[in-house]
Amino acid sequence: MRRYQGTVYDSNRWDGFQLRPGDIIIASSPKCGTTWTQMICALLILQEPELPLPLDRLSPWIDMETRARTEVFADLQAQTHRRFIKTHTPLDGLPHDPRVTYICVGRDPRDVALSIDRHIDNMNIGAWLKAREHAAAIDGVELGPLRVQTPRPDGERDRFWQWVDDETPSTQIGSSLRRTMEHLQTFRDAPNELDVVSLHYDDLKADLKGQMRQLAVRLGIHVDEHLWPRLVQAATFGAMRRRADTIVPGGGPEHWIDPAAFFSRGTSGQWCNLLDDSDLARYAARVRALAAADLVDWVHSTPIDISGPIGDTSSIYGAHDPQDRP
Repeated sequence: MRRYQGTVYDSNRWDGFQLRPGDIIIASSPKCGTTWTQMICALLILQEPELPLPLDRLSPWIDMETRARTEVFADLQAQTHRRFIKTHTPLDGLPHDPRVTYICVGRDPRDVALSIDRHIDNMNIGAWLKAREHAAAIDGVELGPLRVQTPRPDGERDRFWQWVDDETPSTQIGSSLRRTMEHLQTFRDAPNELDVVSLHYDDLKADLKGQMRQLAVRLGIHVDEHLWPRLVQAATFGAMRRRADTIVPGGGPEHWIDPAAFFSRGTSGQWCNLLDDSDLARYAARVRALAAADLVDWVHSTPIDISGPIGDTSSIYGAHDPQDRP
């Protein structure tokens, strides 16, 4: 397996973890809907709109160094319900097991760029690093020096292009356009014997109820009809935002300046107000240089090589087949 490392995560933390038949690994790039999918899986598995524990405890993030690896493994070992585990590691950095279901979520990378920008602004970096040091002390791990980060530009458009043009190898960065597209590619290239489910952020936005029902079928989970309205409502952004203190990832609300802002806008097409036609042409050339045409077409809900003014995108985000791999 390839090793993926960032400021506060390390995919080597999967070493020695024992998978069980029926485990679900939710593996998406940052800001593509990972927490949303965790919540959906929690609701389908537990079939209660109120979670018995914080989502981060029900669905631990194995790679994240802000919790002791020994504690995370112990929590997962003690679980008796069907386990659903979070990761941002691409498939080539994860253990492969035909008994496990892997869920990957795709999202228009232009929206990912803007969402990750707000995400970084909302992080309490000091709290993350303090938690990392505490976890390392419990595990008896000696932390290496943090990688020097490239300064962020002042302007939102400049930060967008920094994310798009970043050539840092995917194994050494948490989020960039290159990392996002290569992550999706690893799932496209998944061996046939693996059970891979692909979802698209825009489809979840357009038809949450339908997507949840289809995912339940793929996971072999039966849900009584009378439960569906409450479960779907609990999976909406509004409901998750109201309970942000128990749903945000990372170990707890103290890691965020505003936990509710973690869910931010939750909309698609945010980039329309930032990018002009020349920007879009530049972006299209960049993303097509990084990935195959069919993958580029799948992850973008609208054609990216169109000319003319950027219109209202509210009605043109099309549907995707959740059975298709990205």
